[in-house]
Parts: sequence; structure tokens; C-alpha cells
Amino acid sequence: ARVTSGACGAFQAFSMFVKAKEVPAAARCPAGGEGARWRCCRQAFEELSGIHRHVALQHAGDIRLLAAPTDAAQQAGLPAKQELAEASPSSGPAPAGHADGLHGHSCSSSEISCTLPDTSHVSYDDLTSKVGEVLLYYCYCEVKDPEKLCAWQKALCQHLHLTGKVRVASEGINGTVGGSKVATNLYIEVMLSQPLFKDILCQEDFKSSAGGAHCFPDLRVGVFKEIVPMGIDPKIVSYKETGIHLSPQEFHREVEQYLSQASQGQSDTILLDCRNFYESKIGHFQGCLAPDIRKFSYFPSYIDENLELFKDKRVLMYCTGGIRCERGSAYLRSKAVCREVYQLKGGIHKYLEEFPDGFYRGKLFVFDDRYAICSNEDIISACRYCGTLWDQYKLCSSQHCQQLVLTCPSCRNKGLTACCHVCQEKELKVTSRASGQTLKEECECTRRRPRVPIEHVSQRTLDAGK
Repeated sequence: ARVTSGACGAFQAFSMFVKAKEVPAAARCPAGGEGARWRCCRQAFEELSGIHRHVALQHAGDIRLLAAPTDAAQQAGLPAKQELAEASPSSGPAPAGHADGLHGHSCSSSEISCTLPDTSHVSYDDLTSKVGEVLLYYCYCEVKDPEKLCAWQKALCQHLHLTGKVRVASEGINGTVGGSKVATNLYIEVMLSQPLFKDILCQEDFKSSAGGAHCFPDLRVGVFKEIVPMGIDPKIVSYKETGIHLSPQEFHREVEQYLSQASQGQSDTILLDCRNFYESKIGHFQGCLAPDIRKFSYFPSYIDENLELFKDKRVLMYCTGGIRCERGSAYLRSKAVCREVYQLKGGIHKYLEEFPDGFYRGKLFVFDDRYAICSNEDIISACRYCGTLWDQYKLCSSQHCQQLVLTCPSCRNKGLTACCHVCQEKELKVTSRASGQTLKEECECTRRRPRVPIEHVSQRTLDAGK
């Protein structure tokens, strides 16, 4: 029977596709037991739900082709099984010449599947283990076809059961993904083997911390204008005009010298935190200038409004993993007011790997469900309500708000779970109406904070490193 169009045809095409991926019973598990029942894209599946999910996510295009055969196929009189074989990607090794898979015109799901790593030697339990890590990385490079890179990234992450967020643009890629240790190792291996990133991305560019797929609610991969949202066209302010990169050791020495000179009132340096206020609130370098801004897209305006502050200064910049400094330092350099601009290569992440008890105090904020990771025991922030030392963020409990709040267990037990008194009152009203609608809205916390603060910092204060 031929695969026909319509819902019935799609169902039949799906079933035949799955059927074609079955492993013969005799080849499943010579030592006894069930073993892998299906293989596809060099991945093994023991459960029917697993192969169904894989086919639905990775081979939707192939199923559509099978459900609605082309005129050429009809004229050729190809039986359904032959159509299936021609539309289905090989489950064997990737053919030579298909390894890059990211250049040229948009590729089909079959071509993408050929670039995915072989996981047949890995058990499903190892691949999906909850004990794993979270990776943070970025790579600035010329991407001719962002849509293709985006499709490949999505397929790769799904193939390895990774969750997280990946931003793709014509200027490169920026990602943070979580999964098992096996999965993240395979991910790094594949990324380093791609010609698109060759001689640009290296092993040390991947920052890792304890975690896993559970650290993110889902997987989000998309194409954007910028891989980090500064709000300025990359053609106007390019990552190619970045500041001077300092290794963690070099940066440590610079901060040490800066603090020593500042204590004597002799410093000509500004240690600038490029992150948002809620990040620097729970952890920062000693003696830094931490802008009270909510978004990195406010950073250029912050520089413009405080340009006099940076005149004739040496600026040491840092951020979480280094990516915001790439564009941020380029923007600051474009103003031509600083003596020199330096940035911490690999960001705080890499610095803490080498100096866990160095000049960075407090926790490191991360953009996932963990909110923060720590390397030292210092707590530098306080509960929003009682002032007790506290640095563990929670989302504001009010349905209409998405702000983060520091509220200690004692205050939470008293019902103080919102980011401000306005939200606390609104929460009661929304709860009483039993409204299921979730909205984002500016509350007291954001309304009272200037969008771009103007620093009233005296030279004496800067010299003191405060």
C-alpha cells in the first residue's frame, strides 16, 4: 500500500519510518535481555516513546515527504519502502564530505542528522543522567547562514538531551546548555570539530559548573541580530574592536596592583563590572564600579551619560563569561576617552577556577534555575525585608512580576515573598481574583530605579577603591 496524503497518510508514514529503524531481534542483545529495539541517527532507543519522540522532533520533514510523495516518485512508481529508504537518513557513520554540514544552502533534516555524533556506544541512562554540568561558551565568527546553524544546534542539543539557551547570529554563537557529563563532553567534541569554529573556538572557551538538564525548563535556540543583546548594530560596534584580553592570572595581578595603589590614593584605574545590578549585588570584585542597570542594553547609555568618569583612565572590565566585555569594551573604546581598556578573558567563571578565594567575593549569578554558584563562603548581600545576610534569589511571588528577590527563610515564612510592597499587595488582589493570567509589569522596584544612573563618584572615592 502506498503512503497517501492527509492525516491517515502522515500516520502511516510515521509508523513506517519507525518500523524501518527496528533492530532485528537476533542483533539486539547477544548476552540476553531486551537491548536497543530501534536505531536512528546513530542513537539507540529501548522504549517506543523514545523513538517516537526522536522521529517527531528530528524527522518531521522526512515524514511530510513520505506522506506526500513527489510527482517524480509517483511517475517512477517507487514502492513505499523504497521511498522510505531514500528519504530516511542513514544510521551509519557520517559520509566523508558531510562533516561540516554548516556551509552553503539550507540543509534538510537528513543532512543535519549526518552531522550528529554517534551515541550508539552510550546507554540511555548515561546520556540522560541528572548528575551532570552546565556549559557556558560563546564564539564570535562570521556565520553566513545563521538559520542553518540554528537548525543544527537545535538538532544537536535534542540529540544529546541537552536543555538551555543558544543564540545564533551572523556574528557568531552564544550558548549555555545543561545535561549529563557524557552529553556535554560530546557536545564540546562536536563543536570543536566543526570547521565553522576551527582555529577560533577551543576547549578552554567552555566554562563548566555542576548542574545538568534540570537547570533549565526547556531548550531554546534562535536566530538574533546580536549574540548578546547590547542593542547596537554589530556593524556599527564590532567585536573586532574589543579591548585587550587579560588571562585570569594577569587580571588578578592588575586588580592587586589597583587595590594597592587605590589605598594610597594613587590609582588611575577603574575596575568596571559590566553586569546588571542584580548580578553584582550578590557578588563582585573588591573595589569595583558596578552600574545600577537592569539590562546590558542600557550599558551604552550608561557609558554615554558617565563619559567624563572614564576620561584618561585605565579600565579593567569583567563580566560572567567574557561575552559582554567583547562588545562593551568595543563600545567604550569607540568613545576614545580612556587611556586603555582591558577585559578579563573567560570572565568571572574562569577567574574563579584559578582564584576561588581571590579578589572576587560573594556568589556568581548565572542565568538558569540555580541563579548562583559559589566558590567562597562570603555573603555580601542582605534580605530585602529584615537586612539579614542572604544571597539566594527567588522569583517574586506576584503573578504579574518577573523580578528577583532576596528574602530570607524567616521572612518567607511570614509571607514576605514579593520583591516589594507594591507586589506584595497586588499578589493578594490577584490571588483573591484567582486570575490565571500571567503578566510582566514594572513594579515599585523598577519604577524607582533610573534607567541609566549618573554616577556621582568623587575622584577621592575612586582612588580609595570603593
